[in-house]
Amino acid sequence: MTANVHTLRLGESVTDLKRSVMRDLLALAVDPEVISLAGGLPASELLPVGEIALCLAAVLERDGARALQYSPPLEPLRRWIANHMASRGVPCGPEDIFITNGAQQGLAILSRLFLDRGETCVIERVTFTGIQQVTAGRGAQVTAISTDSASGADIDELEAALRRDPRPRLVVLVPDFHNPLGVSLTSQKRARAAALAAEYGVPLLEDDPYAALRFRGDPSPPIKAFDEAGFVFYVGSFSKMLAPATRLGWIVATPELIPKITVMRESLDLETSTLTQRGVCEFLERGLLTPHLVRLNAENRLRCEALQEALLHEFDGLASWTEPQGGIFLWLTLPETVDTWELFPEAVAQKVAYIPGSAFTLDGSHRNTMRLNFSNARPEAIRLGLARLGQVVRAQL
Repeated sequence: MTANVHTLRLGESVTDLKRSVMRDLLALAVDPEVISLAGGLPASELLPVGEIALCLAAVLERDGARALQYSPPLEPLRRWIANHMASRGVPCGPEDIFITNGAQQGLAILSRLFLDRGETCVIERVTFTGIQQVTAGRGAQVTAISTDSASGADIDELEAALRRDPRPRLVVLVPDFHNPLGVSLTSQKRARAAALAAEYGVPLLEDDPYAALRFRGDPSPPIKAFDEAGFVFYVGSFSKMLAPATRLGWIVATPELIPKITVMRESLDLETSTLTQRGVCEFLERGLLTPHLVRLNAENRLRCEALQEALLHEFDGLASWTEPQGGIFLWLTLPETVDTWELFPEAVAQKVAYIPGSAFTLDGSHRNTMRLNFSNARPEAIRLGLARLGQVVRAQL
């Protein structure tokens, strides 16, 4: 037998795709004694386990084998989502709703729908790694715009990017409680972003998994609410507002594009779990989401306040941080002499973890920043974790 001298040839779709750095970092912080301010998880003790169990049991008793079969998207769920979006200022019907396996699948589908390898897209300079994966990770050329710590993405920079030749093919913005920055776009900026998408004929993808997690202030309508020309595409999710394991999200698009989205989705994984759709729909129709969110957001507010108080105690005059009105993240900026990437192993050795800010950039910048999560640790653990983090940082100054 002769030796095989051939090597495997990989397709273009994996050439630029990189694993999320956060997954690798979190693998280093598996010690149960480590206080993790790193992940993007809701607190396990706040998940509605009992209610979901009752809903799934009711679905199986009522629907039997139908709940375990292949099936088209669940119409009552699409109606609930359409009504939910209408209550937020986005008039739409079930025919405008496409069910996905979480928000990330929505991002992946829409990026493939509008963006080819080598074409230009606009994203925020500091943004969720999943957005990086569906743009630069697919070989797109990226134009990065700044994000203001008080009002969200810089829309002047967005307009300048849209004026360039060649014109970008896609814009991706995170409007509410930005991952990783924790900031939100003002209503004025949302309206202007929608108007610019229409003026330049460029699709705008609105990634909005955190809007329901508001614990301070008044909500702003989605960017989609200002869309009069059909150039804004909304992506929502139940993963953060209900439970991550649902892996259930949705796209709001025009009915004309739903068939194309359907075919593209079929090429990936055919459809979303019938059982999951029915279970979540039962949860929603029983009116269980509102009391769950009231409890969840009240606790997240306490945890966010504990983090901000601990930051004031440990880093007053030394660092700055964003002040989110909801969501699960806060962004910390330290002196430029501090490299949070190099600091990470020492922090883990001192039993505290975070995500270095440069993990959310394509160019490795913002090395003096970090993302801190406040939803998945109790206030007393947050205070202890910040005390440990303060010691680690001060030792490097």
